[in-house]
Amino acid sequence: MNHAAILSLKALLVALIAVLLACQVWVIPEIAAQSAFQHPELAYLQLPGILVSIIFVLCVQLSLICTWQLLTLVSGSSIFSESAFKWVDAILWLVIGATLLILATLITLTVVGVSSPTNVMCILGLVLGASFALLVVVMRGLLHKASQLELDLAEVV
Repeated sequence: MNHAAILSLKALLVALIAVLLACQVWVIPEIAAQSAFQHPELAYLQLPGILVSIIFVLCVQLSLICTWQLLTLVSGSSIFSESAFKWVDAILWLVIGATLLILATLITLTVVGVSSPTNVMCILGLVLGASFALLVVVMRGLLHKASQLELDLAEVV
């Protein structure tokens, strides 16, 4: 793969992780504070909402770090090694975890009687999370098949 493309992607991953960190530190608490102010009857959900949101963003950040590791394997021409599978599996578990956080949020909002665009966004998040998890499963299968083909080819040569 093109070395410049890998370096560019890694630079973008660093920038994205930094932006997400800023969101964890400033944006999420500010939005939670504004929501608690606008809806005082739900102010008790402010801290749990902040924690769940920060953990969700952390899942995204960790999956980006796993992607970085996969790019490192690609640049070293060792993407078909066993170590690639642990990074793909980590991404899968992080996606599942993030999707479960969205589900817990939707359940909580439904139980407390919140009916808003947030619920629609949670449902959309569930569909996207499940879709992305299934995509990662398919991609993992393709990686497994490609690894097996490389092993077979190495035996022939």
